[in-house]
Amino acid sequence: MQTADVLIVGGGPAGSACAWKLVRAGLDVIVLDGAVFPRDKVCAGWITPQVVADLQLDVEEYRHGRTFQPITGFRTGIIDADRAVEIDYGRAVSFGIRRCEFDHYLLRRSNARLHCGTPVTTIARAGEQWIVNGQFRAPMLVGAGGHFCPVARRLRPAARNRPVVAALEAEFAVDSALAPSINVAAEAPELYFCRDLDGYGWCFRKEDYFNIGFGRLNGRGLPKGAAHFEEFLRSQHRIPAGWSWRSRGHAYLVADPLPLTLVDSGVLLAGDAAGLAYAQSGEGIRPAIESGLMAAVAIVEANGRYLSDRLRHYDDGVRERFGAGFAARTLARAIPSRLRRVLGLGLFHVPSFVRHVVLDRWFLHSTEAELFC
Repeated sequence: MQTADVLIVGGGPAGSACAWKLVRAGLDVIVLDGAVFPRDKVCAGWITPQVVADLQLDVEEYRHGRTFQPITGFRTGIIDADRAVEIDYGRAVSFGIRRCEFDHYLLRRSNARLHCGTPVTTIARAGEQWIVNGQFRAPMLVGAGGHFCPVARRLRPAARNRPVVAALEAEFAVDSALAPSINVAAEAPELYFCRDLDGYGWCFRKEDYFNIGFGRLNGRGLPKGAAHFEEFLRSQHRIPAGWSWRSRGHAYLVADPLPLTLVDSGVLLAGDAAGLAYAQSGEGIRPAIESGLMAAVAIVEANGRYLSDRLRHYDDGVRERFGAGFAARTLARAIPSRLRRVLGLGLFHVPSFVRHVVLDRWFLHSTEAELFC
């Protein structure tokens, strides 16, 4: 039996950020993950300057041998519309990364005891201790294993009536023969929204790699919508006419509404296991990292007494930072969805709305300060 102060299930951004902060505080941490890192993780993959600050990321050290694409603008539009809005910030407002590199880097940097290639098969409670796989024991358990996290399944019932984002996407290297036929600027990812505003597609050049994908709320019409989006990109001469690739799918919860509980005695959830992806964009890297850091702070402050009441402020903090406010939910219910879509489609051609609402608030969350916890 291997013992630790904290067991973390999941070595993605939430789990590795939590482990990094806990180890820096002097705790003994074991991270379990069913995958062997570096793992193949398809994701549009960009991080904001706030994430860089939250993680105290050494950019020069990170970019040595890894993809780190500065993003200084975006091109946005509506699928099937000829018009698009181009926004140039004149500075880096985000950075493109590859998840296979980023996740591996963060996990190794955590200096936790890593057990990769170790799927969780059993979770048992023995007094004030958690026992995982009959092999690992700790008084504190963190569920950070993504949408299908076994800790989340144990802590909370099935997520009924919660919005789920489903996406199909692909990422691959761009060789010299293909590069001239991709009309997407590396520093300006392109976002194209569905007319019902329940999904969008993207194409993103990250140095020597290209990522293309399409996502829908609750996955309605996903394969058909993805195929239609690809045809739209070809018609706009953004990608080669005869180009094809294999897309892969994944799904995750968004933080509107949040689950009823994120904590219990000796256990809490972070990242996609808690369903914290931003509702407007479906982006989950920043919520994962910040919730992991917030979880570590709560665990350290509990000082070995991991009663639910002593962890409750983590739950409160997550709801305050990632949950939709009461006023916003009330307004959304008050305005009919059809009217919201008509208004939204018109506004998507207004540069000031695209910049200050769609990009700054929905995608970059630049109005939110670094966590600094």
